[in-house]
Amino acid sequence: MIATSKAPSSGTTRSINWADKHYLVIDDCASIRQLLRESLRSMGAKFIDQAMDGSEAVALINNKRYDIIMCDYHLEGGRNGQQILEEARGNNWLKPSGIFIMVSAEKSADSVMGTAEFHPDAYLIKPITEGMLNTRLNRIWQKKQVFQKIDLAYARKDFAGAAALCDIQIAGNKLHEHDLLRMKASLLLKCGERAKARAIYTQVLCQRECTWAKAGLAELHLQDGDYGAACQMFQDVIDGNHLYLDAYDQLAAAHKQLGQQEQASTVLEQAARLSPNSVNRQRTLGEVSLRLGNVAAAEKAFRKCISVGEHSISRTADPYFGLARACGIRKAPLEALQILATVQKKFAGDAGNLRARITEGLVYLDNDDQQSATAIAEEFKAMLATASAGDLPLPDTCMDIATLLLEVGIKEPAVKLLCYIIQNNDDDKSVRDEVQKVFEHAQMGEEGAELIEGARKEASEVMNRGVLLWKTNRLEDAVDWMRAARLKLPGNLRILLNTAQILISHVQKRGYDPALLAEAAEVLALINRMAPGQRRHTELLLQLGSIMPDILDVAGQAVAPGA
Repeated sequence: MIATSKAPSSGTTRSINWADKHYLVIDDCASIRQLLRESLRSMGAKFIDQAMDGSEAVALINNKRYDIIMCDYHLEGGRNGQQILEEARGNNWLKPSGIFIMVSAEKSADSVMGTAEFHPDAYLIKPITEGMLNTRLNRIWQKKQVFQKIDLAYARKDFAGAAALCDIQIAGNKLHEHDLLRMKASLLLKCGERAKARAIYTQVLCQRECTWAKAGLAELHLQDGDYGAACQMFQDVIDGNHLYLDAYDQLAAAHKQLGQQEQASTVLEQAARLSPNSVNRQRTLGEVSLRLGNVAAAEKAFRKCISVGEHSISRTADPYFGLARACGIRKAPLEALQILATVQKKFAGDAGNLRARITEGLVYLDNDDQQSATAIAEEFKAMLATASAGDLPLPDTCMDIATLLLEVGIKEPAVKLLCYIIQNNDDDKSVRDEVQKVFEHAQMGEEGAELIEGARKEASEVMNRGVLLWKTNRLEDAVDWMRAARLKLPGNLRILLNTAQILISHVQKRGYDPALLAEAAEVLALINRMAPGQRRHTELLLQLGSIMPDILDVAGQAVAPGA
């Protein structure tokens, strides 16, 4: 509830015209909405909309850009406040200068930490006085104005210009210098200016102990493939600030790249205890736990992921398939099959049906129904006999298919599929380790190690041939070669990155060609979907944008013309 209090009178308060701002109040309690409206009106607010649930709120935010949103964390039915904020951020529905304030009577760590991960501008605990609201809004609004021009430049994809604006603001706003330096470093990374970003992180750390600067250096190590250094630095971040949750996720990713699944699981469990309402973290924890054979932990994580993700923008079918596997392993086949039936209803589509079918086969295997498992394996054997590389599913699904085939004695297509996985992930140690485990489980450990090495060598030879053609200036041949390589190995990131590089180089050296630029944009968009945050992707995207700026969408991602 709102406790009535005189708003403090100050020069800062009088300098802000609250009357011309647009507000949205979201609360399922009519009396609370009324009290919040009255509090805002006492500050001079005129344009106040209201919503009583998540669906109504999302519809309003989608259609109108509000200056100030006040949202209750707990809403009856559907989305909660955290999920509304998550969706608004994910869809870029919030103005650069807009304010999102989470309001709640809930003081629990789960609520506060979960919401904090999506960066509301404030988290206010009820009861809220008019004076408290006025003071907080004034403080936030003044800070927002410092960043408004920077945010607008960011929205235009003018990252270099936005970084320059940071310098201008630093000169006149020493109070916000630290935040501006942090923003500048992130902008420099988007410009491909890694050395300059590193210099900022180093400079800040020379002056004081700073969590974000240390995390920035750690992320640079992670992007460079220096996973050992990344692990050490992210652990230092956590030791210094155990609530810096992003460091846990990044540390787990570094451990996974080193093949250290148990360490990754431990880190994710620590983060999940601090903030259990992250859909992506619970899903990753479930997947890692399942690989380690910790079925109880996997089942717990997948159930939590499904629960908190029901109304989330991050909701996917993955945790349902993981939960079905966990139920199958603990000898609950009926429950597993019911989960698979549910997921097919919730996530209709060929990919979902395919994963449901292979998961069903694995559930039969786990429960000693060899006949049913073999029947499904024969279906996949027939499918693989006619499938091209582009028709094959994602690596995790391919791994499950190969596992099923080997378990029922269908060796040849399984081996081909596992080698295909390696060829598409030839520099990913965690994938190699998983494939080796499949071979070892099938009593093929030594043979599997040789097959893995041979598959890696073949993938490297394919890529190196295209790079050699490019470096010897045989650009047309290089483009043709890399197109063929993409058809053969459509999931190989190194081949995709080099394909984009060769297409862009062709235009730079041979002259403007919109078809080649569109092809490069398509490849870069695919890379970003497969593995967001790739350092080289950012560099190539900037090269592409310098040739044809209109080929980038509002989020700075590559899109083909007319898309």
